[in-house]
Amino acid sequence: MLIGYMRVSKADGSQVTDLQRDALVAAGISVDQIYEDKASGKLDARPGLDSALKALREGDTFVVWKLDRLGRDLRHLVNTVHDLASRGVGFRVLAGHGATVDTTTPAGKMVFAIFAALAEFERELISERTRAGLASARARGRLGGAPYKMTPAKLRLAMAAMGRSGTNVGELCQELGITRQTLYRHVDPKGMLRSDGEKLLASKSK
Repeated sequence: MLIGYMRVSKADGSQVTDLQRDALVAAGISVDQIYEDKASGKLDARPGLDSALKALREGDTFVVWKLDRLGRDLRHLVNTVHDLASRGVGFRVLAGHGATVDTTTPAGKMVFAIFAALAEFERELISERTRAGLASARARGRLGGAPYKMTPAKLRLAMAAMGRSGTNVGELCQELGITRQTLYRHVDPKGMLRSDGEKLLASKSK
């Protein structure tokens, strides 16, 4: 069964859900299986979303018009979809930048895996910046320092990037905050795991 969800940010009537509803119906969703909220995406209380998630059963697919209709932020989005996957529920986005996300297909699963890696990478960047700020406060005047080490999130992004033709290795290393030597110790030029990469993922999965 397909179950849809739509949301507008304001409840004063200045925003309508007609476009979202039409897209969901065109995707094959029955009107009585479409849930809605009129609330900011940043609010925790969204009864329509709660009802939609409770209505989903194994084998169902949860459909939204665009990614920003569901998640408060990238982490909330990733956590919600991971929860759906653990219940055997698919997730599909109809339009916008997330229209390639359809976890009922192999390609859609790969795209969402990159989203998940980005969310993990974002968390690690925040953590690393916090640690760097504390270290700087303890040691004023100290410049430079070793690049950030490889982490599971960076490794997954490196694998995805190296697996695509046209990736600039120098720019990738700069973005991830690692050296070329660190990159190539963990993945090969085609994005396949090397021994250090296998060890890193294995150690974090324990």
